[in-house]
Amino acid sequence: MNDFAGMEELLQDFLVEASEMLSEVDGKLIELEKSPDDRKLLNEIFRGFHTIKGGAGFLNANELVTVCHLTENLFDKLRNGELQLTTSAMDVIFAATAEVSKMFGALSQSQMPLSAPTELIDALIAVLAGQKPAHLMSVHTAHAPILDKQIAAQNDVRQAAHTASPAQSLTTAVEAHNVDWKALYAALVPSDIVAEVGVVRDADKVAAAVAEEESTQKAFGRRTVDVPGSTIGRRPGDLPIKEVKEATIRVDTVRLDQVLNLSGEIGLTKNRLTHLRSDIMQGNHDADTLRELDQSVSQLDMLVVNLQNAVMKTRMQPIGRLFNKYPRLARDLARQLGKDVELVLSGEETEMDKTMIEDLNDPLVHLVRNAVDHGVETIEGRIAAGKPEKSQVELKARQEGDHILITIADDGRGMRPDVIRNKAIEKGVISEEVANTLDEHQCLELIFLPGFSTKDEISSVSGRGVGMDVVKTNIQKLNGNISIQSEPGKGSLFTISLPLTLAILPVLILRLGDQSFAVPLSMVREILSVSHNQLQQVSGRATMVVRGEVLPVLPLAQLIGWEQGSAPEVGVLMQVGKNSFILSADGFAGHDDVVIKSLDTFRPKGVAGVTMSSEGDIVLILDIKELLSDVRGN
Repeated sequence: MNDFAGMEELLQDFLVEASEMLSEVDGKLIELEKSPDDRKLLNEIFRGFHTIKGGAGFLNANELVTVCHLTENLFDKLRNGELQLTTSAMDVIFAATAEVSKMFGALSQSQMPLSAPTELIDALIAVLAGQKPAHLMSVHTAHAPILDKQIAAQNDVRQAAHTASPAQSLTTAVEAHNVDWKALYAALVPSDIVAEVGVVRDADKVAAAVAEEESTQKAFGRRTVDVPGSTIGRRPGDLPIKEVKEATIRVDTVRLDQVLNLSGEIGLTKNRLTHLRSDIMQGNHDADTLRELDQSVSQLDMLVVNLQNAVMKTRMQPIGRLFNKYPRLARDLARQLGKDVELVLSGEETEMDKTMIEDLNDPLVHLVRNAVDHGVETIEGRIAAGKPEKSQVELKARQEGDHILITIADDGRGMRPDVIRNKAIEKGVISEEVANTLDEHQCLELIFLPGFSTKDEISSVSGRGVGMDVVKTNIQKLNGNISIQSEPGKGSLFTISLPLTLAILPVLILRLGDQSFAVPLSMVREILSVSHNQLQQVSGRATMVVRGEVLPVLPLAQLIGWEQGSAPEVGVLMQVGKNSFILSADGFAGHDDVVIKSLDTFRPKGVAGVTMSSEGDIVLILDIKELLSDVRGN
């Protein structure tokens, strides 16, 4: 159901601007908590809520206007010195920003947001009056949002309505909302005004009856389009609020100007090539013409490379837009767990592909939560260990060559390899025989196994054994890897290595018969010649010794399920994670930077995508990890 028909473009513009502004407000609130008397911050936050309120008013999103207006008034009093910022007031303000974010979720689906929870509005009014809000914990919405509870209650009512009779469903809904029976009956059943006032059309009696019916509808939030028996605050066709990926991107005009200039130069070079082609077709093959042709082709090659790089830069976004969400997350979780944690950010200006930034959000959320929940100690625990009461979690990003390194470090209790090994055995994740063969680093990596958790009790934060395995899986989907370093009593460090972009992939092109295949160049360590004399059989499998290291030899034909033809002549020493092997093929045709074209309708197993060679042939880009999983399965 679209509540903004004809205003879709205006709504999208508002959401882009307002979401970014709300993210900035959240970051400034974290700073304000450290410096509650900073008038500059108070003014900036006031202007943020004022701007969001103005845009919401233009869209007639009155429920959003109400929350922003109350919060704006609160900051107006704070900046004018009429009120002092307290811890309880900060909790209410953070709850208000969480509610605004929830309302943005409804707007992103072209729906008018639901009204804010009553306890939140009451808490804002109480803080405005200089009073301590009641039910403060119910207002704190970082990990158990009021709206989530409200929707859950509505879902419970809706579920009961499916399984019960109409009369039972109505009773359940009424009990859930504590509605007076007589008033509810008056709201649901249209009264016969004529029967009540008689056949004589007494104008005063009719007006009084109409007024009574309208007041009853208003008291219970009814609208003329509402259906009796439906959940209050919802309409038929309403969808649950879900997160929608942003489909737009902001690009600096300087970068767009560069793309435009390069496009113009390519057009001029194309015209020159067309002229030279015409001369050559007419039989003009002199040295000057051929030299000009060579120069034009070289210039076109340079311009295309520059254009490709310029277009890629338009997709690059500072990772700080992602990082700025996490101080609020760490702050709220620390309050919930009774800890004092400060999240320190650095390298926010580091740029990477926008699509990768979006896919990186979930792994980083879990790692930050994990650091606050598992990594750092409680205030009492830190005092007993001789550490400062405030713990520190550092989130950093930097570029190294063609990769991005992201680190999450804490100064907490660290991880003990022996404890992790014993816990893995206890939970049945690995056998005792396998556990005894692991070194300390391998024991730490056990936390990435599905079903592993160091918590004995399940809470709203952790303990279910799902999380770190999903983190590793999502990082690997981005062609990255994650590693751990930890020292008991000192803290832990997680390092994520990612390529700058997934749109362009450096590959090594191999040949098998007449068909070309590409493998990621990042996995290639060395190219070797393979002869029958060098191969040795170990347990029925071909192996080869490279500088004293015995490595398995896997023919490319075997991996993709082709019949083995002639003996392979070249081998590529590949490294996937910490495992190395030799991939043998008939030959190789050099390396290239390719743009991956995905296979949406049909994707054979082990094929990540396709590209085209300089000769015009189709080249299949192999998913080596997926192919190896089939080999291990056999």
